Amino acid sequence: MQLRVVPDQPWDVEADVLAIPIVGEPVFDGPLGELNRRTGGELAALAEFGELRAKPFTSSLAASGEVRAKRILTISVGPADHLDRETVLHFGAAAEHRLGGRHARSLAVWLTPLADAIDGGLSTVAELVARGVVEGSFDPKTLYRDRDDVATAPPVLDELVLVIPGGDTAAVQNAAERGVIIGEGANHARSLSNRSANDVSPEVLAEEARSVARDHDLWIDVIEPDRARELGMGMFLAVGKGSDNPPRMIVLRSGGEGERDALDRHLAIVGKGVCFDSGGISIKPADRMEEMKMDKIGACTVIAAIGTVARLAPGTPLLAVAPAVENMPGSHSTRPGDVVRALNGKWVDITNTDAEGRLILGDAMTYAERLGATHIVDVATLTGAVSRAFGHLITGAFGTPQAWYDEVMSAADRAAERYWQIPLLDDYVPDMDSWYGDIQNSGAAEGSLIKSGLFLREFRTVPWAHLDIGGSGYFRKTTAWAPRGATGVTHATLVELALAGAKA
Repeated sequence: MQLRVVPDQPWDVEADVLAIPIVGEPVFDGPLGELNRRTGGELAALAEFGELRAKPFTSSLAASGEVRAKRILTISVGPADHLDRETVLHFGAAAEHRLGGRHARSLAVWLTPLADAIDGGLSTVAELVARGVVEGSFDPKTLYRDRDDVATAPPVLDELVLVIPGGDTAAVQNAAERGVIIGEGANHARSLSNRSANDVSPEVLAEEARSVARDHDLWIDVIEPDRARELGMGMFLAVGKGSDNPPRMIVLRSGGEGERDALDRHLAIVGKGVCFDSGGISIKPADRMEEMKMDKIGACTVIAAIGTVARLAPGTPLLAVAPAVENMPGSHSTRPGDVVRALNGKWVDITNTDAEGRLILGDAMTYAERLGATHIVDVATLTGAVSRAFGHLITGAFGTPQAWYDEVMSAADRAAERYWQIPLLDDYVPDMDSWYGDIQNSGAAEGSLIKSGLFLREFRTVPWAHLDIGGSGYFRKTTAWAPRGATGVTHATLVELALAGAKA
């Protein structure tokens, strides 16, 4: 997709579609009034008919009249005092998503109304809108579409034109190009995540990571079961024992071994990679089990994120660790009540084989520290409890110490992603006592979300944050800005966090 930034008035830009953000209730004066005049009053007529409501992401396609674009797309973004970065991001995605299936090859977006209503100015808005347009173009159905179907499908967007009358086009162009790259990385994570379990085994995911390493000149190490056994990764190996597809511990590195970034960190991003989660012996109900191919989203996200960072700031010190397994029932499966030794030496009583993500993450975080990590963020579709608590639009998060959690959240703000902090309440630690080991991996349902974080905390000694995407990792219903399937959530947060330490 070509990207252009032009200092023209919106009515002077040639495109198949001109997207106009409607902030609050439309007032037809100034440039919006001129657009209305050039459409022969079409915009005012739409407003009178109730089409230009202040409800976010309601949209209308209108004839363009004397405007040079062929069609005008209006998208409401709600009241100005409610406008934030996430809404701007979703505006860009909604514009492209609204055009899905239509023969639009070029899209122009008028940025000024958004920049006038949000902190950060035109460059921030341009980055978010460009990223949103890229993410809005994602179509999961193309994954398994035959070649002939692809050839006859409606064309994808060829050109995005960002319209900023009188603005600094060079600065806005740079910001928008950054947004495109981050959006492409998120779509890469989504593509990997959406692929079915018979398509992506742990070894296939390792091959995908090798491809990222080749493309971006990254160091990669893939640990197979024999070596994992020698290292002492007892929790990691316990999860994959029941599958015919053996586990892989995938490690990617940018920058030199042990090298620290400009903030004196050696950051590790760790992602849960359960390529299919049946629950193992503690088997899940049949209902929605087909969605458990999505249990690898965390791993797919960190693999994509280190590639995105390498595109934007090559050589930035960063580790990505993705423990990849299948959790299946079988004659060799780990049983409830089995006790295994973790990489850090703790004895873990596995009381529930469906609490498997925390097992593989624990060994992965310990290994990241052994490779020199001074700060860790892990991403995982860890619990159903987070979805019940926060739904599909908010990611639950833990962190310690608070200063590190706050740093991660600063990156999240820049990335336009929403999180909610969950307390690590020490009073619940006794509920995880084991009769036979140091700790059990699952206990009573009360406070289970907090207990999942307390378990993970046992397997790191450096500053750490945990992002639970059990609700936000994929959508079960289409929204105005995204289809069903993987969302790519946390990818941008991880990228922003790593780039904060990029060396000039």
